[in-house]
Amino acid sequence: MVYKMYKNIIAFIFLLASSGVLYAQDASDPIVTENYNESVVDSNSKTKVESPPPSAISPSINSSNSDLCTVGISGAVQTQILGISTGSTVRDMNCEKLKNAKVLYDMGMKVAAVSVMCQDERVFNAMMNAGTPCPYDGLIGAEAKVAWEANKEEIPDEDSGSFNPLKDMDDDQKSTFYGSGVVAGLLFLLLL
Repeated sequence: MVYKMYKNIIAFIFLLASSGVLYAQDASDPIVTENYNESVVDSNSKTKVESPPPSAISPSINSSNSDLCTVGISGAVQTQILGISTGSTVRDMNCEKLKNAKVLYDMGMKVAAVSVMCQDERVFNAMMNAGTPCPYDGLIGAEAKVAWEANKEEIPDEDSGSFNPLKDMDDDQKSTFYGSGVVAGLLFLLLL
């Protein structure tokens, strides 16, 4: 039994000694560690921003009163950057002429009413063709016809013959007309 115990002790020592030899490393060899770390980053991200569409709302011009000789005009343009809206009223000169002639006629001033209407070239030509010339400086009938023939330069738009919308406009209407043109030009440039 002692022999068996010695035999186990010697086997244990041999085992310890051999294990140290097997795993011992030479001091001249470098220590090598290898690390394989592979990472893939996929950064495909999409952002979707939803917002209400921009809006330029044109102003409403109230001209519902039938006794007014004005017409309301308005407009608006909106781009992604800028929105512009504008509005104005425009006097209807023909409507004013008709209302003035009607009021004069209702007051019994028939010659004055015809004189107001004769400021239009079409009415003037129609009256001459009908043989009832427009009044001239208080003269009517044949005397008025002779006076018109003697003063042809005073006949409405006889020598121009072309359409000129600015002729009957006052300064306020002309500035509105030019301003509308400038605004329309700027809006056109915004659309490009």
